[in-house]
Amino acid sequence: MDRIDAMKVFVAAVDEGSLAGAGRRLRRSPAAVSRAIAFLEHHVGAELLHRTTRSLKLSEAGQRYATACRRILSELEEADISAGGERSAPRGTLTITAPVVVGEDVLRPVLDAFMTDHPAVTVRLVMLDRTVNLIDEGIDVALRIAHLADSNFVAIKLGEVRRVVAASPGYLAQHPVIGEPADLAKHQIIAMTHFGLDSWSFPPAAKSKVARAVQFAPRLVVNTVRAAVASVTEGHGVTRLFSYHIAEEIRDGRLQILLAKDEHPPLPVHLLAPQGRFDVPKVRAFVDFAAPRLKRYFEQLSREASKAGVSRSRRGRVSAE
Repeated sequence: MDRIDAMKVFVAAVDEGSLAGAGRRLRRSPAAVSRAIAFLEHHVGAELLHRTTRSLKLSEAGQRYATACRRILSELEEADISAGGERSAPRGTLTITAPVVVGEDVLRPVLDAFMTDHPAVTVRLVMLDRTVNLIDEGIDVALRIAHLADSNFVAIKLGEVRRVVAASPGYLAQHPVIGEPADLAKHQIIAMTHFGLDSWSFPPAAKSKVARAVQFAPRLVVNTVRAAVASVTEGHGVTRLFSYHIAEEIRDGRLQILLAKDEHPPLPVHLLAPQGRFDVPKVRAFVDFAAPRLKRYFEQLSREASKAGVSRSRRGRVSAE
């Protein structure tokens, strides 16, 4: 059996989460998929997958092998394109990673339009709320919201997002004024892991160099952005999220941004790729297509969030800062 072909089957099984899924994706019988995995396990001398009747899980050796397979298959694909003299014709599989919400709501529509314009390119969008090792996990491009460490990666800045505190007008009308961070201790907090489960930090006050931390006992702890947005929009408390998480709710007045003058500086948004990847046709085509569209989105987001930087001056009343 061809080892490269077996690697493709193995990676498909990992991506799909089952041997049956890999068979459907590659249009192969379950028996053919099983033979390919068995061939690789015999070749490397280790079990790569723990199989059950309904699912599979990578072994420790399988995790290392899957990373290597992705890298090898990606390099082979680019070698074929380069040798064929098709540098001006984007094709092949483009693998992109992004945080979950921005991937679903912002990047996915751009990808749909990109694939319409480039029918020879297939896209694999990996949405994870964690930092992905682009090289080890075979990623072509990442949309990353963070201050970037110095590295050999190439980055294109798209804009900035704010970390905002928000609540609904209905909640604000029934609870004490939030004029400064310390006031949050009196409120029902909807907390998320990414933004602090029992405390939120704020920049130092004027004439101070010490960051401020507000301790609280959360009323609700959730592990997804959409759950936090739903709860705070329905008037059950105050939460902290990125500005793009609640752009629609701010736009239509269902939520209000609080403590705008006490926010941390915005976080930059970049398209990030390993050195040399922007020269690959499918990656170059995607960046040229997506970057201006994403820049327009984040520019509009910044304008709208700035207009929405409001706080309650007294009970039940909102005034611009």
